[in-house]
Amino acid sequence: MTGRGIIALEVDGAGAHPAAWRAAGLAPDNLLAPERIRRTVLAAESAGIHAATFDDGRLAPARGPRGRLDAVHRAAFAAPVSHRIALLPVVDVVYTEPFHVATQLASLDYVSGGRAGWIVSASGTAAEAAAVGRGPVSGDALRREAADAVQVNRLLWDSWEDDAVIRDVASGRYLDAGKVHYANFRGDSFSVKGPSIIPRPLQGQLPVLAPAGLVAPGTDSGADVVLVSAPTPELLLAEAARHSGQPAVIAELELVLDARGRRAADRLAELDHWEPRPADTSGPARLVGTAEEVADYLAQLLAVARGVRIHPAVLDIELEELDRAVLPRLRSAGLLAASAPDTTARALLGLGRPNNRFTPAR
Repeated sequence: MTGRGIIALEVDGAGAHPAAWRAAGLAPDNLLAPERIRRTVLAAESAGIHAATFDDGRLAPARGPRGRLDAVHRAAFAAPVSHRIALLPVVDVVYTEPFHVATQLASLDYVSGGRAGWIVSASGTAAEAAAVGRGPVSGDALRREAADAVQVNRLLWDSWEDDAVIRDVASGRYLDAGKVHYANFRGDSFSVKGPSIIPRPLQGQLPVLAPAGLVAPGTDSGADVVLVSAPTPELLLAEAARHSGQPAVIAELELVLDARGRRAADRLAELDHWEPRPADTSGPARLVGTAEEVADYLAQLLAVARGVRIHPAVLDIELEELDRAVLPRLRSAGLLAASAPDTTARALLGLGRPNNRFTPAR
């Protein structure tokens, strides 16, 4: 794994801790401002973070500032002001029309120059269902619908062959209709005829990232990258190793660092005093420590996983310390992948550009 490790950073709001907005020193309105998105993504890119992820949800957050902008829109805003960092929004597959998901993500791939990806979300809670006037979905039905949505997106992205747009002035034709195809998908919950209204994405297929157990990897309806989580850092190492046979594994990790002259444990105690993480809320493993301790742990994790998605306790503070003290250690050890302006999200994840499924049939 030497030289291939990827660090992704979750950039939603003020940070992963429920009280992060208190420590960030920002007015709640500032967390929604375009300048906040631009500054955060550029700071992450400058630090050498490989990918920015944008969390999302159907409901307003239960705690802290209650506003949130759509994840795809935030990623699209960040795309033209950034140059190297991959942009991976979280998009729900159960309560969002699959056709609209496919076209929005394809558009993001164009505006980012091929740096877009998709983190699949499918919580299926009763509250989210009620918000859109639909019954809740759970268990196997939830997994089947998530897999169907991923398959539809793949079909729609392929519904235009790469050379379908011809712009033939002499004949007055913009595209070759013989190279645009119907998806003709029919599943248990929905059907989509297609074709897409947008040409095939620059990457051919956007990389699909999904939590382990939601959609099976290695299939047309599955994930390219598996996101693994566990309650503790020790269990996370074991879980990442257990999934290491998958095409690519990214581990989920919440991070609290020594910062600005204060011990990480003291910072966490202060955050918890304001608002502790609810006991009934599952979240990623939380690592609390010095830059050296965190770098050592990340080195162990990158030995069994392709990458780590960091959920910073307080975004601005943790990012500052990652840039100053953690990432340089990992780079000097040769553990991190290089990033360049022309690197696509698929290439970053070690994925080739796939052939269009409809081209051989022509």
